[in-house]
Amino acid sequence: MSDYCDLAPAHPFHGPYHDHEYGFPVKDDDALFERLILEINQAGLSWLTVLKKRDAFRTAFENFSIDRVAAYGEADQARLLNDAGIIRNRLKVSATIHNAGVIQTLRKEHGSFRAWLDQHHPLSHGDWVKLFKRTFRFTGPEIVGEFLMSTGYLPGAHRDDCPVQRRILAAAPPWTRET
Repeated sequence: MSDYCDLAPAHPFHGPYHDHEYGFPVKDDDALFERLILEINQAGLSWLTVLKKRDAFRTAFENFSIDRVAAYGEADQARLLNDAGIIRNRLKVSATIHNAGVIQTLRKEHGSFRAWLDQHHPLSHGDWVKLFKRTFRFTGPEIVGEFLMSTGYLPGAHRDDCPVQRRILAAAPPWTRET
């Protein structure tokens, strides 16, 4: 992702994400859910497209409230598929709703989505991919890798010489801790 450290800083969309979110640990389950769903929606598209639509996604999916999204039915799915502000892909919308329900189950079993992630950390990228494929819909190596890098579970979000990397290390994301 070293190219991102060169491209992003002065960019109106990439810059704020690169400087304040990408690679930092995420503690809130709804925020983790948002990151997973944004990565799923990026599949086959540019990250810039997703960042430009992020506010519309937040509105459409009620700030990525796991409980609200998990309760969506056919009318909500139809509403989402007709929302020009988001990526209107039936498989991605269906996966979002399904994955919200999965996260509800993980919260019941582990206390939180974050606790489930922490319980499985550290895993290799390949083992994370296997776990996510068994657990969620529409997750493959790229989606899982970017989700885990973006939330601090895997290293690689920033180059060592990127000024943001020092702040990430100070925030002690999971990949920096031995368990």
